[in-house]
Amino acid sequence: MSLAYSPPGCKIRITDRGLEMLKTETKRFVEEELSNITMPEMRGEEGRFQYTIKDVKITELNLTSDLRFQPDVGLLFEVQNSSITLNFQRRILYWLFYDEGAINASAEGVNIFTVLHLTKDQEGRLKISNVTCDASIAKMRARFSGTLGRVYDLIGAFLTTGMRFLLNKQICPALNHAALVLVNQLLETIPVRTEVDSYVGIDYSLLSDPVVTETSLDMDFRGMFYNLKNENEVLVNYAMNPIVREYDRMIYLALSEFFFDSGLFSYFKGGLFQMQIANERMPKDLEMLLRTTYLGTIMMLNPALMEHPLSLELEVTSPPRSTIKTSGANVAVSCNVKVLVLPPGKPAVQLSSMTMEGKFNAKVSMKGKRLAIHLDLRRFKIYSNQSALESLALIPLQGPLKTMLQISVVPLINNYIKRGVQIPLPDGIDFIEEVVEYHNGYIIVGANLHFRTGLREIIERKPAIVTVNMNSIL
Repeated sequence: MSLAYSPPGCKIRITDRGLEMLKTETKRFVEEELSNITMPEMRGEEGRFQYTIKDVKITELNLTSDLRFQPDVGLLFEVQNSSITLNFQRRILYWLFYDEGAINASAEGVNIFTVLHLTKDQEGRLKISNVTCDASIAKMRARFSGTLGRVYDLIGAFLTTGMRFLLNKQICPALNHAALVLVNQLLETIPVRTEVDSYVGIDYSLLSDPVVTETSLDMDFRGMFYNLKNENEVLVNYAMNPIVREYDRMIYLALSEFFFDSGLFSYFKGGLFQMQIANERMPKDLEMLLRTTYLGTIMMLNPALMEHPLSLELEVTSPPRSTIKTSGANVAVSCNVKVLVLPPGKPAVQLSSMTMEGKFNAKVSMKGKRLAIHLDLRRFKIYSNQSALESLALIPLQGPLKTMLQISVVPLINNYIKRGVQIPLPDGIDFIEEVVEYHNGYIIVGANLHFRTGLREIIERKPAIVTVNMNSIL
């Protein structure tokens, strides 16, 4: 599905404070990758010496590293003046002497300069498209053991030169694989176009390449819900473009009114906003009040209907709309309400049709990386679709109907939406210490980041898929 450019419904900014938190995990991940370097067996001779070097293992890494933003490109990982300790097995023949044993060596003055190029792929996913890598080792020392240890020192320079060349050739390929394969696997856990439940999905595709400065990484996502039954029937985005000016927290999430309106629109098109309240769901005092209010109508239609249960049918008539201001967020709903009698084995008999208008306060919250909303009914009014006189007669119903909604309907809605929707973050990384700020037309959630586990564990773990059936709740 192709859509013309529109403002982002969702924005994410990762600041240099967030990057600071990633440094330790990145260093650990790089050390794990470098420690897995394998080197080929070396064979050769130098004068009367014949040698074989095998089973090369990196035993220790002392890396002094830094991770920072590379403006207009992506991320820079740099290692300076560090050391790598190795151990390998030797077999050496010198004249008639044969000896074998271990060699401990250290690569010193290790410098690595790696740039990760971040782009948007064809699916709108964030990925590392290219890696620029340069590695160098200033010198390498070898410490020999065994009976001919001092003799080996004579050819140590020759052996270490070869080892330095081979090790240096292995560093960049290892880091390229780590970035282009493993880190991209991590980025693939970010939801791009995925189902939220059995009614709607959400589109988090990037609208453009990320914008990288010295202090932040900014990403614009479509941030749009869609109806699973008709994915092309979507709401047009006329909302304002959220503006993120802050840099104090590790991460900022900005969501425009369009983000919420597209969800309300998609659920409306999916036929979700319909409900019947009857029998055990009907509060006894409300049923008594309805019978009293419509006693005359029932008697005119058929006095026998007085013995049968009453029903309220609620159906939202147009997509609800959200409004976000500095004072908070609310959702406006217009609903058609029918009062019916339910004679057993016969069609329902309509007693009245009225319009109900409600306004809900909406409190936005974050838990982990799931965004949730809690609704609270604040304003409520009903009026007749038939006559002004009947509207006056409905005034006594306003209070009981509002109470019924607060007790019976709103808790059902909140119980469903409390699960929330995942925001576009990789698996294993969560929001903590969240602060929600309301602006005119959008909200901003500022937070810090928390790794539930290490980068490698996140990459190797398959994400779980959870679905919820709304029918089982309503």
